[in-house]
Amino acid sequence: MLGSILALFSAMMFAGNVTTLRRGVLSAPVYQAIAVTVPIGLPLFYIILIIFDCTYILFEMTLDSLFFFGLAGIIHLILGRYCNYKATQLLGATLSGPVTQLSVLVSVFFAFFVLEEIYTLELLLGILLIVIGPSIILFLGGVNSKTRSGVVMYYKKGYFWGLLCALSFGISPYLVKVGLKDGGIKESIVGAFVAYFFATILIFIVIFLSKKSFREVYTLNNKGVFWFIIAGVFSSFAHLLRYMALGVAPISIVEPIQKTTVIFRVIFSWLMNRQHEIINFKVLFGIFLSIIGAYIVIWQI
Repeated sequence: MLGSILALFSAMMFAGNVTTLRRGVLSAPVYQAIAVTVPIGLPLFYIILIIFDCTYILFEMTLDSLFFFGLAGIIHLILGRYCNYKATQLLGATLSGPVTQLSVLVSVFFAFFVLEEIYTLELLLGILLIVIGPSIILFLGGVNSKTRSGVVMYYKKGYFWGLLCALSFGISPYLVKVGLKDGGIKESIVGAFVAYFFATILIFIVIFLSKKSFREVYTLNNKGVFWFIIAGVFSSFAHLLRYMALGVAPISIVEPIQKTTVIFRVIFSWLMNRQHEIINFKVLFGIFLSIIGAYIVIWQI
């Protein structure tokens, strides 16, 4: 039950991340969002390491665990996040959710066929509903092309980046699980710190090798940066809760529950960005199916 609760709160934090990010990418580029949101997590997770007394685990961690956590960080925090933010820029937080939700198929594949986790017919039904709900939003909600504020939705490009995001987000839980081995919550916290550390180092290397200066990337006179900072904080806590959930529960439980973030995306988007999003009956019906699927998954715990 603890794993499901952590996964649910993580889903809420991820929704807060994308909703605030949506405001930022209306006036600032996606690469700046990555450059701001990822490094923010590093000092936050270091503080959490100290609070939870996990620093000794960091020095005892094996090289292969460090490798898998670092690889998970690069794939999820850089590749996956860039694709996610790009899809959000092109489709909005509400419509990009259904595409990125398909990552559950990749996660479940690794859970059942690689990690050999146990599954039941009811669990598969819940996962199916979680996938069908967002799919309805995706295939039936694509008739609108412009929001009330005049923001244009680029469906084909948005779906392309969303599918790449789903692939990246689907692979990373498997890498985290391999890195954790038999570890628990403390090991998962250390794993999250390692993931952010490797991702941050790679971002700094890319900026250094690019034609853009650090001053240009991290300029604070753009109002989008304010939203990126908030999104980065949301994302950091979302990943903390996600890694903790994976430390106490199997992928086949954590990932489907996390996909309910589409529910919170719509709620938060309606509260903050309703003029920049497309929210209609078809979207709400898809969310309803996702809620039923999440309930079935939680009931199986």
